[in-house]
Amino acid sequence: MSQGAFDEAVDHWLLWLRVERGLAENTLAAYARDLADFREVLVDDPAPAQVDELAVRRWLSVRSAHGVHARSQARGLIALRGFFGFLLDEGVVAADPTRRIELPRPGRPLPQTLTLNDVEALLAAPDPTTSLGLRDRAMLEVLYATGLRVTELVTLRLDGLHLEEGFVLVRGKGDKERVVPMGDHARAWLDRYLVEVRGLLTHRDRGLRGAEAVFLSRLGRGMTRQGFFKLLRNHAQAAGIEKPVSPHTLRHAFATHLLERGADLRSLQLMLGHADISTTEIYTHLSRARLSRMHAQHHPRG
Repeated sequence: MSQGAFDEAVDHWLLWLRVERGLAENTLAAYARDLADFREVLVDDPAPAQVDELAVRRWLSVRSAHGVHARSQARGLIALRGFFGFLLDEGVVAADPTRRIELPRPGRPLPQTLTLNDVEALLAAPDPTTSLGLRDRAMLEVLYATGLRVTELVTLRLDGLHLEEGFVLVRGKGDKERVVPMGDHARAWLDRYLVEVRGLLTHRDRGLRGAEAVFLSRLGRGMTRQGFFKLLRNHAQAAGIEKPVSPHTLRHAFATHLLERGADLRSLQLMLGHADISTTEIYTHLSRARLSRMHAQHHPRG
Protein backbone atom coordinates (compact mmCIF):
# COMPACT_ATOMS: atom_id res chain seq x y z
CA MET A 1 0.00 0.00 0.00
CA SER A 2 1.35 3.42 -0.93
CA GLN A 3 1.50 6.44 1.30
CA GLY A 4 -1.97 7.96 1.44
CA ALA A 5 -4.44 9.96 3.45
CA PHE A 6 -5.73 8.74 6.77
CA ASP A 7 -9.26 7.90 5.57
CA GLU A 8 -7.94 5.82 2.68
CA ALA A 9 -5.64 3.91 5.03
CA VAL A 10 -8.56 3.12 7.34
CA ASP A 11 -10.53 1.72 4.39
CA HIS A 12 -7.59 -0.53 3.44
CA TRP A 13 -7.26 -1.81 7.00
CA LEU A 14 -10.96 -2.58 7.39
CA LEU A 15 -10.97 -4.40 4.05
CA TRP A 16 -7.95 -6.45 5.15
CA LEU A 17 -9.68 -7.35 8.42
CA ARG A 18 -12.80 -8.44 6.54
CA VAL A 19 -11.04 -10.48 3.84
CA GLU A 20 -7.87 -11.79 5.49
CA ARG A 21 -8.98 -12.04 9.11
CA GLY A 22 -12.67 -12.74 8.57
CA LEU A 23 -13.78 -10.49 11.44
CA ALA A 24 -17.48 -10.19 12.18
CA GLU A 25 -19.35 -7.20 10.80
CA ASN A 26 -20.21 -5.97 14.29
CA THR A 27 -16.52 -5.89 15.20
CA LEU A 28 -15.63 -4.11 11.97
CA ALA A 29 -18.38 -1.56 12.58
CA ALA A 30 -17.08 -0.90 16.11
CA TYR A 31 -13.53 -0.42 14.80
CA ALA A 32 -14.81 1.89 12.07
CA ARG A 33 -16.66 4.02 14.63
CA ASP A 34 -13.55 4.25 16.84
CA LEU A 35 -11.34 5.30 13.93
CA ALA A 36 -13.95 7.80 12.71
CA ASP A 37 -14.08 9.25 16.23
CA PHE A 38 -10.28 9.51 16.32
CA ARG A 39 -10.35 11.18 12.92
CA GLU A 40 -12.27 14.09 14.51
CA VAL A 41 -9.19 15.25 16.45
CA LEU A 42 -7.01 15.30 13.33
CA VAL A 43 -6.58 18.35 11.14
CA ASP A 44 -7.64 17.92 7.48
CA ASP A 45 -6.88 14.40 6.23
CA PRO A 46 -3.21 13.80 7.13
CA ALA A 47 -1.08 10.91 6.01
CA PRO A 48 -0.97 8.21 8.74
CA ALA A 49 2.77 8.83 9.18
CA GLN A 50 1.95 12.36 10.38
CA VAL A 51 -0.14 11.10 13.30
CA ASP A 52 1.86 11.29 16.51
CA GLU A 53 1.50 10.16 20.12
CA LEU A 54 0.22 13.57 21.16
CA ALA A 55 -2.78 13.22 18.85
CA VAL A 56 -3.65 9.85 20.38
CA ARG A 57 -3.38 11.19 23.92
CA ARG A 58 -5.48 14.24 22.97
CA TRP A 59 -8.17 11.93 21.61
CA LEU A 60 -8.25 9.84 24.79
CA SER A 61 -8.43 13.01 26.88
CA VAL A 62 -11.36 14.38 24.87
CA ARG A 63 -13.24 11.10 25.18
CA SER A 64 -12.60 10.98 28.90
CA ALA A 65 -13.91 14.53 29.30
CA HIS A 66 -17.09 13.45 27.51
CA GLY A 67 -17.62 10.61 29.97
CA VAL A 68 -16.52 7.69 27.79
CA HIS A 69 -16.01 4.70 30.09
CA ALA A 70 -12.57 3.15 30.52
CA ARG A 71 -13.68 -0.07 28.80
CA SER A 72 -14.75 1.83 25.69
CA GLN A 73 -11.54 3.85 25.86
CA ALA A 74 -9.54 0.62 25.93
CA ARG A 75 -11.43 -0.79 22.96
CA GLY A 76 -10.76 2.39 20.98
CA LEU A 77 -7.05 2.26 21.76
CA ILE A 78 -6.95 -1.42 20.76
CA ALA A 79 -8.49 -0.45 17.42
CA LEU A 80 -5.82 2.23 16.93
CA ARG A 81 -3.07 -0.22 17.85
CA GLY A 82 -4.37 -2.74 15.33
CA PHE A 83 -4.60 -0.07 12.66
CA PHE A 84 -1.07 1.30 13.15
CA GLY A 85 0.34 -2.20 13.61
CA PHE A 86 -1.05 -3.05 10.17
CA LEU A 87 0.43 0.11 8.66
CA LEU A 88 3.79 -0.65 10.29
CA ASP A 89 3.84 -4.12 8.70
CA GLU A 90 2.94 -2.58 5.36
CA GLY A 91 5.75 -0.05 5.62
CA VAL A 92 3.37 2.90 5.50
CA VAL A 93 4.52 4.26 8.87
CA ALA A 94 7.91 4.01 10.54
CA ALA A 95 6.61 4.02 14.14
CA ASP A 96 3.43 3.20 16.04
CA PRO A 97 2.18 6.32 17.91
CA THR A 98 0.22 4.12 20.35
CA ARG A 99 3.11 1.95 21.54
CA ARG A 100 3.89 3.95 24.72
CA ILE A 101 0.27 4.47 25.75
CA GLU A 102 -1.13 2.07 28.33
CA LEU A 103 -4.63 0.71 28.08
CA PRO A 104 -7.03 2.63 30.34
CA ARG A 105 -7.98 0.55 33.36
CA PRO A 106 -11.61 0.29 34.41
CA GLY A 107 -12.07 2.06 37.74
CA ARG A 108 -13.06 0.06 40.78
CA PRO A 109 -16.71 0.32 41.69
CA LEU A 110 -17.21 2.32 44.85
CA PRO A 111 -18.18 0.06 47.74
CA GLN A 112 -21.70 0.14 49.13
CA THR A 113 -21.71 1.74 52.56
CA LEU A 114 -24.06 2.89 55.31
CA THR A 115 -24.80 6.31 56.73
CA LEU A 116 -24.22 6.95 60.40
CA ASN A 117 -27.99 6.83 60.95
CA ASP A 118 -28.11 3.44 59.20
CA VAL A 119 -25.40 2.13 61.48
CA GLU A 120 -27.10 3.44 64.63
CA ALA A 121 -30.37 1.76 63.58
CA LEU A 122 -28.59 -1.49 62.82
CA LEU A 123 -26.73 -1.56 66.14
CA ALA A 124 -29.98 -0.94 68.01
CA ALA A 125 -31.87 -3.70 66.20
CA PRO A 126 -30.89 -6.73 68.40
CA ASP A 127 -32.76 -7.17 71.71
CA PRO A 128 -30.05 -7.11 74.40
CA THR A 129 -32.47 -8.47 77.03
CA THR A 130 -32.10 -11.89 75.40
CA SER A 131 -28.86 -13.90 75.36
CA LEU A 132 -28.65 -14.13 71.57
CA GLY A 133 -29.67 -10.50 71.17
CA LEU A 134 -26.87 -9.42 73.50
CA ARG A 135 -24.41 -11.59 71.56
CA ASP A 136 -25.58 -10.07 68.26
CA ARG A 137 -25.26 -6.52 69.61
CA ALA A 138 -21.72 -7.27 70.76
CA MET A 139 -20.78 -8.73 67.36
CA LEU A 140 -22.18 -5.77 65.45
CA GLU A 141 -20.52 -3.29 67.77
CA VAL A 142 -17.13 -5.02 67.43
CA LEU A 143 -17.43 -5.26 63.66
CA TYR A 144 -18.24 -1.57 63.24
CA ALA A 145 -15.64 -0.51 65.81
CA THR A 146 -12.78 -2.47 64.24
CA GLY A 147 -13.59 -2.93 60.54
CA LEU A 148 -12.70 -6.63 60.72
CA ARG A 149 -13.37 -8.96 57.83
CA VAL A 150 -16.20 -11.37 58.60
CA THR A 151 -13.79 -14.33 58.79
CA GLU A 152 -11.62 -12.40 61.23
CA LEU A 153 -14.67 -11.66 63.37
CA VAL A 154 -16.01 -15.22 63.61
CA THR A 155 -12.53 -16.69 64.20
CA LEU A 156 -11.58 -14.12 66.84
CA ARG A 157 -10.10 -15.98 69.81
CA LEU A 158 -10.30 -15.26 73.51
CA ASP A 159 -6.53 -14.89 73.70
CA GLY A 160 -6.78 -12.14 71.04
CA LEU A 161 -8.84 -9.90 73.32
CA HIS A 162 -7.01 -7.17 75.20
CA LEU A 163 -9.96 -5.25 76.59
CA GLU A 164 -8.12 -3.33 79.29
CA GLU A 165 -5.67 -2.01 76.70
CA GLY A 166 -8.51 -1.41 74.23
CA PHE A 167 -7.48 -3.54 71.24
CA VAL A 168 -7.91 -6.96 69.63
CA LEU A 169 -5.19 -9.08 68.06
CA VAL A 170 -6.41 -10.38 64.70
CA ARG A 171 -5.04 -13.00 62.37
CA GLY A 172 -5.91 -11.87 58.85
CA LYS A 173 -5.07 -12.68 55.25
CA GLY A 174 -1.78 -14.47 54.70
CA ASP A 175 -1.87 -15.55 58.36
CA LYS A 176 -0.59 -12.09 59.32
CA GLU A 177 -1.34 -10.73 62.77
CA ARG A 178 -2.31 -7.11 63.34
CA VAL A 179 -3.43 -5.01 66.27
CA VAL A 180 -6.76 -3.22 65.86
CA PRO A 181 -7.98 -0.64 68.40
CA MET A 182 -11.54 -0.87 69.72
CA GLY A 183 -13.58 1.94 71.24
CA ASP A 184 -15.31 2.09 74.59
CA HIS A 185 -18.80 1.33 73.29
CA ALA A 186 -17.80 -1.91 71.60
CA ARG A 187 -15.63 -2.88 74.54
CA ALA A 188 -18.55 -2.41 76.98
CA TRP A 189 -20.93 -4.52 74.90
CA LEU A 190 -18.31 -7.21 74.39
CA ASP A 191 -17.60 -7.32 78.10
CA ARG A 192 -21.31 -7.72 78.88
CA TYR A 193 -21.56 -10.59 76.37
CA LEU A 194 -18.53 -12.35 77.86
CA VAL A 195 -19.82 -12.03 81.43
CA GLU A 196 -23.53 -12.64 80.90
CA VAL A 197 -23.91 -14.87 77.86
CA ARG A 198 -20.85 -16.68 76.60
CA GLY A 199 -20.62 -19.07 79.54
CA LEU A 200 -24.25 -20.09 79.05
CA LEU A 201 -23.62 -20.88 75.38
CA THR A 202 -20.41 -22.81 76.11
CA HIS A 203 -22.31 -25.32 78.27
CA ARG A 204 -24.51 -26.23 75.31
CA ASP A 205 -21.57 -27.78 73.44
CA ARG A 206 -20.28 -30.80 75.28
CA GLY A 207 -17.51 -31.27 72.74
CA LEU A 208 -16.19 -27.80 73.56
CA ARG A 209 -15.65 -27.10 69.86
CA GLY A 210 -16.13 -23.40 70.51
CA ALA A 211 -13.86 -23.29 73.55
CA GLU A 212 -11.42 -20.75 72.06
CA ALA A 213 -13.85 -18.74 69.93
CA VAL A 214 -15.13 -15.43 71.27
CA PHE A 215 -18.52 -15.56 69.56
CA LEU A 216 -20.59 -18.72 69.80
CA SER A 217 -23.71 -20.00 68.10
CA ARG A 218 -26.82 -20.93 70.05
CA LEU A 219 -25.44 -24.48 70.16
CA GLY A 220 -22.24 -23.27 71.83
CA ARG A 221 -20.04 -23.74 68.79
CA GLY A 222 -17.97 -21.19 66.96
CA MET A 223 -20.06 -18.81 64.87
CA THR A 224 -19.87 -19.39 61.09
CA ARG A 225 -19.68 -16.83 58.32
CA GLN A 226 -23.05 -18.00 57.02
CA GLY A 227 -24.61 -17.81 60.48
CA PHE A 228 -23.42 -14.25 61.02
CA PHE A 229 -24.52 -13.18 57.54
CA LYS A 230 -28.01 -14.51 58.24
CA LEU A 231 -28.38 -12.72 61.58
CA LEU A 232 -26.99 -9.51 60.09
CA ARG A 233 -29.50 -9.62 57.26
CA ASN A 234 -32.35 -10.14 59.72
CA HIS A 235 -31.26 -7.23 61.90
CA ALA A 236 -30.83 -4.95 58.86
CA GLN A 237 -34.36 -5.78 57.79
CA ALA A 238 -35.66 -5.10 61.31
CA ALA A 239 -33.82 -1.75 61.28
CA GLY A 240 -35.61 -0.74 58.09
CA ILE A 241 -32.44 -0.55 55.99
CA GLU A 242 -33.46 -1.07 52.37
CA LYS A 243 -30.01 -1.13 50.76
CA PRO A 244 -28.15 -4.47 50.62
CA VAL A 245 -26.21 -5.09 53.84
CA SER A 246 -23.38 -7.58 54.26
CA PRO A 247 -20.53 -7.91 56.77
CA HIS A 248 -18.33 -6.09 54.27
CA THR A 249 -20.80 -3.20 54.23
CA LEU A 250 -20.04 -2.51 57.89
CA ARG A 251 -16.31 -2.74 57.14
CA HIS A 252 -16.82 -0.09 54.45
CA ALA A 253 -18.80 2.07 56.87
CA PHE A 254 -16.00 1.80 59.45
CA ALA A 255 -13.41 2.97 56.93
CA THR A 256 -15.51 5.71 55.35
CA HIS A 257 -16.66 7.22 58.64
CA LEU A 258 -13.09 7.28 59.98
CA LEU A 259 -11.79 9.08 56.88
CA GLU A 260 -14.63 11.59 56.96
CA ARG A 261 -13.63 12.48 60.50
CA GLY A 262 -9.97 13.04 59.73
CA ALA A 263 -8.23 9.66 59.99
CA ASP A 264 -5.10 9.38 57.86
CA LEU A 265 -4.85 6.81 55.09
CA ARG A 266 -1.79 5.02 56.46
CA SER A 267 -3.43 4.36 59.85
CA LEU A 268 -6.57 3.14 58.10
CA GLN A 269 -4.48 0.78 55.97
CA LEU A 270 -2.96 -0.77 59.11
CA MET A 271 -6.33 -1.19 60.80
CA LEU A 272 -7.93 -2.77 57.73
CA GLY A 273 -4.97 -5.05 57.12
CA HIS A 274 -4.45 -4.00 53.49
CA ALA A 275 -1.10 -5.12 52.08
CA ASP A 276 -1.17 -2.32 49.49
CA ILE A 277 -2.30 1.21 50.31
CA SER A 278 -3.85 1.51 46.84
CA THR A 279 -6.59 -0.82 48.12
CA THR A 280 -7.29 1.61 50.96
CA GLU A 281 -7.36 4.61 48.61
CA ILE A 282 -10.77 3.63 47.23
CA TYR A 283 -12.26 5.03 50.44
CA THR A 284 -10.90 8.46 49.60
CA HIS A 285 -12.81 8.22 46.32
CA LEU A 286 -15.94 7.26 48.21
CA SER A 287 -15.59 10.21 50.57
CA ARG A 288 -15.04 12.58 47.65
CA ALA A 289 -18.11 11.22 45.90
CA ARG A 290 -20.21 11.83 49.01
CA LEU A 291 -18.82 15.35 49.39
CA SER A 292 -19.65 16.07 45.76
CA ARG A 293 -23.23 14.91 46.25
CA MET A 294 -23.53 17.00 49.42
CA HIS A 295 -22.18 20.07 47.62
CA ALA A 296 -24.56 19.59 44.71
CA GLN A 297 -27.49 19.16 47.08
CA HIS A 298 -26.86 22.07 49.44
CA HIS A 299 -24.81 24.70 47.62
CA PRO A 300 -26.97 27.49 46.13
CA ARG A 301 -25.18 27.07 42.82
CA GLY A 302 -24.65 23.34 43.11
